[in-house]
Amino acid sequence: MPYLLSRKPQDEMTPAKAPSALKVQAVLGPGFRVLEFDAATRTAAEAAAAIGCAVEQIAKSLIFRGSQSGRPVLVVACGANRVNEAKVAAILTEKIARADAVFVREKTGFAIGGVPPVGHVEAPVTLIDQDIFRFEAIWAAAGTPNAVFQLTPAQLVELTKGQVADIAR
Repeated sequence: MPYLLSRKPQDEMTPAKAPSALKVQAVLGPGFRVLEFDAATRTAAEAAAAIGCAVEQIAKSLIFRGSQSGRPVLVVACGANRVNEAKVAAILTEKIARADAVFVREKTGFAIGGVPPVGHVEAPVTLIDQDIFRFEAIWAAAGTPNAVFQLTPAQLVELTKGQVADIAR
């Protein structure tokens, strides 16, 4: 698939201004550009519509909690995929539970709907959906429900130190 910047004009995307988005920009450094939209990008479908890309190109960050350890688990899934929690548990050798909003904020520093794959308060165990590698370019949340940044799957692995795995249903 060709590298897709966006089908939207650049003037519909503005540089990050919100404090949480600026925090993500600082973690990423000058090699990346955090962008904000007027429209919400809280869900993969909303993000794809705002950006002008395929839903599959959205790298959605989902936070789970290790059932026994209580550790944060970040699963970065291809936007169209649902996570197979049994596969994730098998890889981690620990059952996982859905994380509530308080746990997500406490462990990541971000609210649900804007959790980026980087810049977390507590470094999570990270698993990355292998299906993301079908694309040259992907988009991830950047700290707010309307902020995103573009990267390659290889950059995602490098930034998160995540393990690529078959985690989709």
